[in-house]
Amino acid sequence: MKDYKMIPKLALWVLMGLGVLFSILFFVGGSEGSLEVAGDFLDIPYFTNLFLTWNYVLVFLVVLITLGVVIWEFTKTYKVDRTKAMRGLYVVLGSIVLILICWCLGSTDELKIIGYEGTDNVGGMAKLTDACIYLTYILVLATIVTMIWGIVHTKKLSK
Repeated sequence: MKDYKMIPKLALWVLMGLGVLFSILFFVGGSEGSLEVAGDFLDIPYFTNLFLTWNYVLVFLVVLITLGVVIWEFTKTYKVDRTKAMRGLYVVLGSIVLILICWCLGSTDELKIIGYEGTDNVGGMAKLTDACIYLTYILVLATIVTMIWGIVHTKKLSK
């Protein structure tokens, strides 16, 4: 049983090592040319696709592991206390509603990107980008409010 406890630590170190390696390759791995943007020449890193693919893999793993943990905890808690399990499910449903609201706020209008002539800046991808930005704003605001509430609440308890 002791060997199984090492698997998460080993996986974490491997993922972090790969992330550091890909980041170093991206930043110091050379360039495959340059792009003229508004009179300036910008280098195009050679390992851009590798770096982006690694980020996609990490996002996929985070979503997969998060869903797995939520389902595992829900089933484990549901067997013991159904009301507590339903409260956890409400948090998940609230998160889904928040994501849907952010999706509806997004726009399909073309994003003007200097030097980019592809098709990934219109339609669904533009809407996804807007939704992610709105979701980030909301979550950062919620984090700040929670931190302030925690400080105020802790000071009230200490009196």
